[in-house]
Amino acid sequence: MSILAINEQLLRAIGVGVAVVRASDLEFVFHNGPFAEWFGTPEEGNTLKDILPSLDPKELEDVKQSGLRYSVELQIKPKRRTLIFAVTVSLANGLSDQVLIVECQNITRIRELESMIDSYSTMVERNTRELEREKERVERLLLNLMPRAVYEEFKTFGVVTPQLFQQVSVVMLDFVGFTDFAAKTDPTVTLSELNDIFTAFDRIVEQFGCERIKTIGDAYLAVSGMPDPTPDHATAVAHCAVRFLRYLERRNESHPHKWQARIGLGMGAAVGSVVGIQKYVYDVFGPAVNIASRLQVFANPMNIVAPEEMKFALIDEFQVSDLGAVEIKGMGEMDLINVTSGLSMPQGSRLL
Repeated sequence: MSILAINEQLLRAIGVGVAVVRASDLEFVFHNGPFAEWFGTPEEGNTLKDILPSLDPKELEDVKQSGLRYSVELQIKPKRRTLIFAVTVSLANGLSDQVLIVECQNITRIRELESMIDSYSTMVERNTRELEREKERVERLLLNLMPRAVYEEFKTFGVVTPQLFQQVSVVMLDFVGFTDFAAKTDPTVTLSELNDIFTAFDRIVEQFGCERIKTIGDAYLAVSGMPDPTPDHATAVAHCAVRFLRYLERRNESHPHKWQARIGLGMGAAVGSVVGIQKYVYDVFGPAVNIASRLQVFANPMNIVAPEEMKFALIDEFQVSDLGAVEIKGMGEMDLINVTSGLSMPQGSRLL
């Protein structure tokens, strides 16, 4: 078998479509089986442009003149499926007659895989963004349920260690006549009113470095001194209490529903921890909470009652008056004070 015959047999066997055309008129000299299978068998007199009309004539002329390779991707649709080919045209050197070698490789599967990878990458990016948004929503929700320091511990370890805080202060507020109001008023109106007021309270609490713990119906509970110790915890909750009442007074001037509140302050020890396994709630309990809860019952509408032990912490910034000794359920006799107003505004604070 001659070298030419061997070369021709090899060309017919490989999976790359190969054709040889004369450079002068682009008529076919040779083509292998894959080329004919993909583009059809060239008839006598057919040129490369007849079989592959998408090839650029200027690029082909540059190949003949300069010897540079011309590479392009072509699409054909022999049946229902579109096929993609990488076509390279090059000039053969060392021959008496100039010929162009046309190599065609079916890259359809490669492009399909690339498209699949791009689609998968897009889907992964979209899912990642959705997961990040969901993570942010969960984080915001948990930060509404617990202080940030507690959330960080919960996120890191999956549990929250109960902590005893020896000195904290608590502010407890509830509204006068709320039960009757809720029974006689459209629930959406009641909820809208509470949302509006409690949102303002949250801003006040944040302004004075306190932590809103929870609301129970019309009751609002916030603390200072936990989970991060605060030396001026007593004045912080007192400032909150005074601003709560000032906010309600101003709101009542322009709203049809007039709200009045009783506020109790407490100081002492408290325990803080996440309660629950499936439904997480950060809660505080202990003497400071019990005192605030009991004393708000003794307060007149739009007044603040605190234990006498808070007097020395508050007297420099607030007007206080003695209420005398009162029997407190479960606590015995306790001397109380009435905190009527603040004497000064902390630097940089804003009255709501």
